[in-house]
Amino acid sequence: MRGRDGPASAIPDGYAASAVPPQFARTENSADLAREEGPACIAAGDFDRRAIKELLADMAANPDGAMEYLYARLFTAHPQLRGLFPHAMTQTRAVVFRDLTALIGGLDDLQRTERALAQVARDHRKFGVKDKHYGPFFDAIMAMAEHVAGQSWTTEAAASWRAATDWFAAVMAAAAAADADLQPAWWTGEIVQHDRRTDTVAVLTIRPDRPLGYVPGQYVQVQTPRWPRIWRSYSIANAPRDNGLIDIHVRAVPGGMVSTALVSHCATGDTVLLGAARGEMRVPDDPRRDLVCVAGGTGLAPLKAITEAVVGAAGQGRRRAITLYVGVRRKRDLYDARDLETLRLSYPPLTVIQVAELELDFAGRVGRLPEVVWTHPSFRECDVYVAGPAGLVSSAAQLLAKRVPSGRLHHDPIEALQLARRPARIDRLSPPAAGPAN
Repeated sequence: MRGRDGPASAIPDGYAASAVPPQFARTENSADLAREEGPACIAAGDFDRRAIKELLADMAANPDGAMEYLYARLFTAHPQLRGLFPHAMTQTRAVVFRDLTALIGGLDDLQRTERALAQVARDHRKFGVKDKHYGPFFDAIMAMAEHVAGQSWTTEAAASWRAATDWFAAVMAAAAAADADLQPAWWTGEIVQHDRRTDTVAVLTIRPDRPLGYVPGQYVQVQTPRWPRIWRSYSIANAPRDNGLIDIHVRAVPGGMVSTALVSHCATGDTVLLGAARGEMRVPDDPRRDLVCVAGGTGLAPLKAITEAVVGAAGQGRRRAITLYVGVRRKRDLYDARDLETLRLSYPPLTVIQVAELELDFAGRVGRLPEVVWTHPSFRECDVYVAGPAGLVSSAAQLLAKRVPSGRLHHDPIEALQLARRPARIDRLSPPAAGPAN
């Protein structure tokens, strides 16, 4: 589901719940002032959305030119900021353009836009974003808008854009300040166990330096000292433990800098940085509904956490049946079979069905995972969870939608999963190698 450098179990680096881009937001006020003045600005949203949206067509006509101009203005006026970005800016420009156009296009729903901006602000705390960075980025946005508009740029358009960016800044500053009151920008995690399960898959057990709250099904972003500007998201593979330890499942893929580092170059005693837990996957609350979990590759991680949570919560009443389909290409790819067998023996209502696509003499089921799951006897009164590579999730969701009501079919957004497949040439800022930002 979320994951990573490639077809893995998590959701992308820094994209997971973000619908909009800005690495920076605009405000000249401190976080405390944002708390005081933010709500009034947030409630207003008082600007001409039509004048802003009219520029979408002009931006879409030459997105590369628009983004090149934006960053040229930013780095010319503030050259000290260039060091915060990756050397290669191609993906950065593409993602920021996509998110900026999504933000502008969705301005008719201000509440949704506000939620998206707030999430971006919370996510970007771990990149070291501070109030002093806000103004330069939104000033560059303004300059880009004027450049794209050309002769159609008017005093009214300028006023609308300035009011909009001020509103964006107020929402983001207030959200970041509120989040800072609740939790750190990132955690330092010590790898206490590094279990190389196959040539390409490792299970890492990590001890955060402070309590890291999460619910089963969520993911965290991970940064390694080897690649200090690059983050990847990995699902937490266990229900919360009293000792605070978390497991992540990592598959190294060609070109995946973070995944390769975690699998091949990290060891017990090494440290990583962890972002706050994100994601909307949840253990179902209705004890009358059973679970069908469909895991492809390291998409097993969040579904294992959900399964552990249901098993741990089982009391003397009805025990939910759980059917966990684990899909791989070949038998040798079943990296977690022993742990799943232990879990199955401890909870008889759990059925684990192993599926291999290319293993004709396989003792489990043979075939493509979505088609095998399609033969499940009944999805009546079930919650269905799908996790894994984007292609698997997409095909399984399309197929199962014919039998499972939409409200009971759960998976990460396909677009986020597609981004997760890209090698880790990430377009986000990072915090310093250690220690909280001041």
